[in-house]
Amino acid sequence: MSDGPTRLRLRALGIDFGMKRIGVAVSDPTGTVATPLETLQRRAGKRPPLAKMETLGRELAVEHVVMGLPLDLAGEETEWCAEVRRVGGQLAERLGVPVSYVDERMTSVRAERAVRSVGLRKQEREQKARVDAAAAQLILQAWLDQPGIAR
Repeated sequence: MSDGPTRLRLRALGIDFGMKRIGVAVSDPTGTVATPLETLQRRAGKRPPLAKMETLGRELAVEHVVMGLPLDLAGEETEWCAEVRRVGGQLAERLGVPVSYVDERMTSVRAERAVRSVGLRKQEREQKARVDAAAAQLILQAWLDQPGIAR
């Protein structure tokens, strides 16, 4: 007798790719739960820190990259989506893994609420880096929770 569908192990890297900061999250080895990792800083006018993202992906032995896609409120792609897709494709190619894109509308708002609700001091709650890592966690968890994800 089976307890339901068998879950294969899959570790994924979630990315909330922004102009100033890049939130990063990772799934557990079973591909069930996403956890925020860190937030990478972007310097104005500089290329995205692909090497650092690649290093994280290799250290964590990820098998999939999940990027948040910043659709507009009508669900249409924005100009920024092209940059997110370009960077996502480059990172996936460097790691030799597939990439998926997840609608990230409202994740920053939900992440901010989640950070506020954990009882941190006001100064810690207002750290943007904490919110960006939480947004990456929400993006990755949304992908992990989708039915039919090949694991």
